[in-house]
Amino acid sequence: MWSRMPFLTRVLIPLFLGTIMTAPSAYADEGSPAITVGTQEVGLTAGYMLPHRLTADHTTKQKGPAFMPSWMMTLTDPVGDGWYRGQVSIGAEVVYIQFNEPVLTHGIGFTPKIKYSFVALDQVRPYVEFAGGPFWTDLGGKIPEESSRFNFVLTAGFGLSWFITPQTSLNVGYRFHHISNAGTRYPNLGLNASLPFGGFSFYF
Repeated sequence: MWSRMPFLTRVLIPLFLGTIMTAPSAYADEGSPAITVGTQEVGLTAGYMLPHRLTADHTTKQKGPAFMPSWMMTLTDPVGDGWYRGQVSIGAEVVYIQFNEPVLTHGIGFTPKIKYSFVALDQVRPYVEFAGGPFWTDLGGKIPEESSRFNFVLTAGFGLSWFITPQTSLNVGYRFHHISNAGTRYPNLGLNASLPFGGFSFYF
């Protein structure tokens, strides 16, 4: 039965259970997360890539699991008032994607990253994020949209962090992914995809 479950489910269930088991049961009495300037965040996120064919020339249905370990640091105390009050963080992320279709291939990249977290709801914190950087994949040259193995990946998305302890959060969200070689070789139609994800972060 376990082997027949979707790949993402098999990844996220152990992550969720492991995080819950390490959380102090008395958290409800401990107060809010204290994220201040200089707070560091180490996270692990996993998701599943689903293709977007934006034009008739986009024919490849690339899909597969993705893993994104990351590190970030908080740059500001909460700024602004009302619902948009929040904090800015910057950091970096490693992106690994296994393309299961149209052929089994792989991709890995490194992306600087910026995130804005809304703090008005205290333990539940929505956020928006942007990242981009170099990306290498052996899918290039095997599909009509991409001729190069060296590419760039750009991502934009939003998510929700639920702090189950002052130092631990569970995260879910969505990203839009774009992969292309920035016109260094042709063809260069690029690949576009949605990436729903889940994971957890530790703060120290």
